[in-house]
Amino acid sequence: MEKNPTMAVLDCQGIGYALHTSLHTFSKLPEVGQPCKLFAHLQIKEDAHTLYGFSMREERHLFRLLISVSGVGATTAQMMLSAMNTSELMSNIATGQSGALQAIKGIGAKTAQRIIIELRDKIGRMDISVEQIASDGIGNNIRNEALSALTLLGFPRAAAEKAINTILKASDGSLSIEMLIKEALKIL
Repeated sequence: MEKNPTMAVLDCQGIGYALHTSLHTFSKLPEVGQPCKLFAHLQIKEDAHTLYGFSMREERHLFRLLISVSGVGATTAQMMLSAMNTSELMSNIATGQSGALQAIKGIGAKTAQRIIIELRDKIGRMDISVEQIASDGIGNNIRNEALSALTLLGFPRAAAEKAINTILKASDGSLSIEMLIKEALKIL
């Protein structure tokens, strides 16, 4: 195996595969010579077959969502995943933070808006939500249980996540599950 900040070469039964990686995936790669598992995406074009490697399935899924947006190619998507971790990027898209996206090299105002418009709903429907990936001092179990309770009560997942996010940002981190659900119900 060989690695550098933008590419890893994995030895698979004597054949070396070069995979383009984000900086976050690079930081999670083991030392050279150690076993490694990456989730791959193969992009086929007229002039090249290119592999992209990701340390997590979620990162690969987000990469695939990003390249589905008109005007966002694989290089730009890799740049975005290198500039922000998966949870930050998902959070910025889900909450419509176009300014944060524009801070990434190669992303202008129109592209940022297009990404937000096209991906906001898709990210809201992902099995692993922004709140499950991110952790900001409150345990994910409290967040997940409150979210599960609200969805069982019949509230849309995206609306429940937004309400929980709002409450957690305003709280000092000492909320119980019951209090979190009660406050979310006030918003919903």
